[in-house]
Amino acid sequence: MSLINRLSVRLQNHPKRLVYAEGADPRIIQAARLYVNRGLGVPILLGARAVIKQRAEQLDIKLDGIRIVDPSDSDEMEGFVHKFQGLRRFRGFNEQESRDYLLNTSYFATMMLATGSADALVSGATATASSALRPLFRIIPMQKSVETASSILILEKEDDRLGIDGALFLSDCGVIPDPNQDQLADMAITTALLAQHLTNEQPRVAMLSFASKKEGTKHPSLMKMKSATALARDKARSLDINVDIDGELQVDAALVPGVAEQKGIKSSVAGKANVLIFPDLNSGNIAAKLAQIVADCRAYGQIITGLSKPAAEISRGASAHDIFGASVIVAAQAVDPKYLFPME
Repeated sequence: MSLINRLSVRLQNHPKRLVYAEGADPRIIQAARLYVNRGLGVPILLGARAVIKQRAEQLDIKLDGIRIVDPSDSDEMEGFVHKFQGLRRFRGFNEQESRDYLLNTSYFATMMLATGSADALVSGATATASSALRPLFRIIPMQKSVETASSILILEKEDDRLGIDGALFLSDCGVIPDPNQDQLADMAITTALLAQHLTNEQPRVAMLSFASKKEGTKHPSLMKMKSATALARDKARSLDINVDIDGELQVDAALVPGVAEQKGIKSSVAGKANVLIFPDLNSGNIAAKLAQIVADCRAYGQIITGLSKPAAEISRGASAHDIFGASVIVAAQAVDPKYLFPME
């Protein structure tokens, strides 16, 4: 059973409210219908009510069980305006300026998430990454003990030898172009925690590089990953998080037991990694897209990590199935792990 199907079964007992910033997009409407049909909760589509209804009719999709919210006539707008003005980033804004921001559905969706009117958020279907991410980074507080907001892409392939039943957790493939060693350490921790939350399995984090444990080499990229590995281990110990971390490792040594053995790398991670931390956005983004195109992997994300609320920034090229997968993941994030995996 795929990760999405496993999480869907769990979510049926703990349904969540999921807000979509671009509710009139046909793929969003299709994903929302599937979310309702699976019994996962209530999807909330933001946008002009008439447009959403017209699109749904064109798609022959019924809207029962789906909530539509138009920010321009929403009962929540007044309360959101006052709360928006109270945010440190927006102090000094008058009511009209605040209202203008909140008429942007990405900002309105983020306020729904921040105030508890929604449990999780999906945006980016028609917006640039920066436009989708900016409201989240401006409004949603960071998790405790974390200073870095980044992203995770979950790759899944029908091969139980890889990752966790075929699922690999990759970071960062979408936010920070050239992370420093402290940011990489944060990514290792937040990605490991999400992998554990969604699978109830032990995270094994590989800090990736172009060489594996190459002694005596002073290349800046290698040194960065070596330092990040040590920092991530220290951070895990200080936070009392049970996670295996190793680096620097080449990707084949991280994933293939035979390669790790041949290279003489003995650890609980080498050959068995399920979390991959890339040295920069170039390598992470390229690797993820290659896996989707060449290896026919399913991809879900980007799932934003480091924030105190669950959110996904999806690609403008995402299919309805991709969007549904990201929806399930962020909704599952909103479920306490003790309820997601009871008695396990």
